Amino acid sequence: MGMGSRWRRAALAASALGVLALGALVPHGAALAWGSTGHRIIGRLGVATLPEEVPAFLRSQQSIEAVGELAREPDRWRNAGKTHDNFRDPGHFIDVDDNGRILGGPALAALPLTRSDYETALRAVGTESGHAGFLPYSIIDGWQQLAKDFAYWRVLTAAIPRETNPERKAWMQADLKRRETLIVHDLGIWAHYVGDASQPMHASVHYNGWGDYPNPEGYTQDRVHVPFEGPFVQRNVSEKAVRAAMTAPQACDAIEVCTARYLGQTAATMIPFFKMQKAGGLTGAHPAGVGFTVDRLAAGASELRDLTVAAWEASAKGGFGYPPVTVDQVVREGVDPWTALYGDD
Repeated sequence: MGMGSRWRRAALAASALGVLALGALVPHGAALAWGSTGHRIIGRLGVATLPEEVPAFLRSQQSIEAVGELAREPDRWRNAGKTHDNFRDPGHFIDVDDNGRILGGPALAALPLTRSDYETALRAVGTESGHAGFLPYSIIDGWQQLAKDFAYWRVLTAAIPRETNPERKAWMQADLKRRETLIVHDLGIWAHYVGDASQPMHASVHYNGWGDYPNPEGYTQDRVHVPFEGPFVQRNVSEKAVRAAMTAPQACDAIEVCTARYLGQTAATMIPFFKMQKAGGLTGAHPAGVGFTVDRLAAGASELRDLTVAAWEASAKGGFGYPPVTVDQVVREGVDPWTALYGDD
């Protein structure tokens, strides 16, 4: 299959069927991640529950609202054009098989460090990321970008009070405002992929009904993907309930390890999802279905909070500019960051 074909095939199937397992009419182009409601909840709560150690501007009501809206954005990009969609669509999912491997290739718990090596490993088993997806790399890439953004923020806030040159100081103050806007934007976009990774069907080969696999338990073949993550969430889940279900903060020492752990936990909810659906949990406001969905959204919001804190902490050890200067050199040793910040061509 070509890049993003899994994504588009599911969208077309949902649109063509119209009335699906929940009896809900699904509009053409409905989101194939959490719908707007789910992504908005994850984005808002991931920021609203940040601890005080994270900069205050990011914990403001304005930032909470912005991240909640931006968390929807990557779904709204779709159908921008073939080149755009071909490059981005597979970044929303990862096809984990029943053995914990990516379509029989690399193990989710031991993914290659880079996308290039991941593609090589997939080609070795006769597939590629357009079919298998590359959601872990979307999460890792976004996290590393956020850590870099935070590093610049740390440097600017340390350097501005010490700067005696009025022109340089004015530039730094303006750049700090640009940096804060950029952090909110980058975090909001990244929040979408962190949210995707809490939806069981975004971490499984069973992404829209059980599919063409051995099925001794008789799990549904209905196209349950869109009606579950969209209309069901919108009708039955509240932000208050998701916040109450969020888990205690958890530290993250290595983003690659944390991402694999998180996706592994999501993949492990696939069988419980199908069992719940088979028992009627997606009918009306069934407590089992509502509880399962609230827990999954809470997992996404909790992970977004925890990984944001981890990016903030990692930024204290980061560097910036070229030749590179470390954050610690500026913050603790008083090194002048002007050239590294403004540039010396």
